[in-house]
Amino acid sequence: MSKRPDKSSSNRLSSSPSDELNHIPLLKILSSTDRQRVLQDLTEQHYTKRDVIFREGDPTEFFHIVKEGTVKCVKSSPEGKECTLKMLMPGDLFCCDAAAFEGALHPGTAQPMGDVSILRMNKKSYFDMLRRNPEAAIEVIKHLGNRLNEAQEKAKVLALDRADQRLASLLVDLATKNGVKDPNGIILPMRLTRQDMANMVGTTTETAIRIMGRFKRDRLVSGTATRLIIRDLAGLKALASA
Repeated sequence: MSKRPDKSSSNRLSSSPSDELNHIPLLKILSSTDRQRVLQDLTEQHYTKRDVIFREGDPTEFFHIVKEGTVKCVKSSPEGKECTLKMLMPGDLFCCDAAAFEGALHPGTAQPMGDVSILRMNKKSYFDMLRRNPEAAIEVIKHLGNRLNEAQEKAKVLALDRADQRLASLLVDLATKNGVKDPNGIILPMRLTRQDMANMVGTTTETAIRIMGRFKRDRLVSGTATRLIIRDLAGLKALASA
């Protein structure tokens, strides 16, 4: 992966009422006093698609939360082949596992999929927050448990399911977690290229193009990479579990 210089901008969050944090599960559970304290420790970083939030092998210095936009976490092989491990949406936490270990390095690269805003907190402030707030610590534990379950499920899917089943399962998962209802179906609120899909389900771009063409002919989906619409969620679920 070529390394471009990061050109992100950052600023401290306002000390005004923290309604802007209400959509973030981890921070929503804090008392107003604790949230005001957290505001002093958070900075907001702005990135574009050409930036990198952090790279595989970088030291873990911060805990991150997606505020706006979509981020993909990518793992690279020694030959330069990429695998998209996860897509992160507003409210999602990342680095909370890697940040827990002294001297740990990031296992993957975090890339914006457009303009994004990221909240970040240094490791000391992150642990101080968890010590002060057992409910926040439990929320992080739940998040890590969900991440483990997702990783186990993905390993099973990659090992046992056909490529069309894996792609159907991916679309069902994205529609269920992040989809926006529309008269024509469910819109996926992120730019999702065929290469992104291929990387996430462990197949080639050509295979992803062929399968998506079939999904369109079968009226399971419609639209483009920038506005993909799930037209028949029940049909995709049936295919994923076939």
